Amino acid sequence: MSESSQSFEKIRYEVTGHVATITLDDPETRNALSDQLLSELLSALALAKDDYAVRVVVLASSHEKVFSAGGNLAGFGGEAGTVEKFTGASLFTDAFKALGELGKPSIVAAEGHVLAGSLGLALACDLILASEDATFGTPEITVGLFPFMIMALIYRNVGRKKTNEMLLLGERISAKDAQAAGMVNKVVRPELFEANLEEWTKQLAAKSPLIMRMGKDAMWRQMDMPLVEALDYLRSQLAIELSTEDAIEGVKAFFEKREPEWKGR
Repeated sequence: MSESSQSFEKIRYEVTGHVATITLDDPETRNALSDQLLSELLSALALAKDDYAVRVVVLASSHEKVFSAGGNLAGFGGEAGTVEKFTGASLFTDAFKALGELGKPSIVAAEGHVLAGSLGLALACDLILASEDATFGTPEITVGLFPFMIMALIYRNVGRKKTNEMLLLGERISAKDAQAAGMVNKVVRPELFEANLEEWTKQLAAKSPLIMRMGKDAMWRQMDMPLVEALDYLRSQLAIELSTEDAIEGVKAFFEKREPEWKGR
């Protein structure tokens, strides 16, 4: 088990054992998703993807009350031209794609408020663990904006009418209501947050990294396929999976009542 870190200005990147933690770390702006922060996030995700030792990625925040306030409003309202703003917006889509194509499970540690563009970032991850103190929302409409960049992600996670309500009214909802709406996996008391996060990372890191990568890639690719195409694609993935040493080892270990020894082959 190795420990390592790399320096950035707006985020922190740390690897402990099989877990890479990417911490949004620009508290003065409440972790506004500026071009610099998103660019550094993309670099950190690339590091995690290429590091064989990393099996789980956690997205967290250094701010006590806010995961992220969302997009950088100062940048949206600034003097930059349309082309520059369009290019900056592409960093959001790049981040969403990078999380989908990460090949490793990702967890959002939502101990604070998850608002606007950061809700898209959270929904692009696989699992969301939320503190009871956290809230979720798309307040863009209240400042004369519409959450175009995250709309597709919300509709793919939340029912249509609830999504309509969020986008049009711009109100915040509690962590419990976010869980009921399908956005959040689990809500825990603040004092139990770290223990629950550690339990999830341990469970995920114990799985075969090869099979996890195959599964994650399939989850991303089949999502918007027509049903018949998705079934054909997933059947081919099953055939490949069953030929791997890890699949054979996993079944063998199950019948022998022991822990599997993953080879990554």
